[in-house]
Amino acid sequence: MATSDLALALTGASGVQYGIRLLECLVAAGVPVHLMLSRPAQVVLGLETELSVPGRPAEIARFFSERFGAAPEQIRCYGPEQWTAPVASGSSVPRAMVVCPCSTATLSAVATGASRSLIERSADVVLKERRKLVLVVRETPFSEVHLENMLRLARMGAVIMPANPAFYHRPRTVDDLVDFMVARVLDHLEIPHELGPRWGERRAPEGGDRG
Repeated sequence: MATSDLALALTGASGVQYGIRLLECLVAAGVPVHLMLSRPAQVVLGLETELSVPGRPAEIARFFSERFGAAPEQIRCYGPEQWTAPVASGSSVPRAMVVCPCSTATLSAVATGASRSLIERSADVVLKERRKLVLVVRETPFSEVHLENMLRLARMGAVIMPANPAFYHRPRTVDDLVDFMVARVLDHLEIPHELGPRWGERRAPEGGDRG
């Protein structure tokens, strides 16, 4: 089981459920997580979920630690401009970073090296240190600007993973669709999981085959 630390950032795109479920799975796998939420992400949390997530980083860490049964200090949360956070420096870069969901504004900032916030700086550090950066982009349709930014980042080594769940596993709930995308992220992080059947594995029917 992989236990080296990871950075997880949630930005202001729709689909915050992907990031929350990913955090839950990382905690269950025993992975230390450096958590960052942009201010727009906190707004989206209130719009798309029933979670009453507090606003201060220490309180956010405590909230998710209690919710997911994390070990002490397993989740460490940082503010948008907390430049003293370990993830802001190449001397303590995590082995990988995931931005989930990734807004096209964050995509653009990372592609240009803007580093205006801790999330953007952390992604910049991961790229320059040649670690894995996974961007779960959530937007549709993509403009030419979005596509050019994705191509630029792919050439830098980032994994561009738009939130496009498949249906071959015959999802029955929204949670099934969320788990499909989270499973793909975990695969790229080389973290074992059992979130659903893979291609070629038939899901056991419940109450008969719907096909």
